[in-house]
Amino acid sequence: QVQLIESGGGLVQAGGSLRLSCAASGLTFTNYVMGWFRQAPGKEREFVARISPTAWTTGYADSVKGRFTISRENAKNTVYLQVNSLKPEDTAVYYCVAARAGVLISSTSTVDYWGQGTQVTVSS
Repeated sequence: QVQLIESGGGLVQAGGSLRLSCAASGLTFTNYVMGWFRQAPGKEREFVARISPTAWTTGYADSVKGRFTISRENAKNTVYLQVNSLKPEDTAVYYCVAARAGVLISSTSTVDYWGQGTQVTVSS
């Protein structure tokens, strides 16, 4: 009954930008920490960003700090990931995730719900 639906992925050149969106349904949005993971072929799924239920705190993987920004619009049950200065190594499927309030999203085991993912491909 819980659904997280990602959109906004695509093919961009190195240095370009995208805004990924995740629309949540079937949950009380403000009771959840939201976040993003990504997975490239042959790689482990890795944490990218998190945001607390009322956007008081955010956190990022070191590899994306200064380039990616997570935000949320609670009235629309939507979380965003603005991805700037993209590099070929950012190419991956990006997954929206949700975890109950109080959980620190950091590894896959901390996640309660997963979206199906949206592909981001960065060409050189």
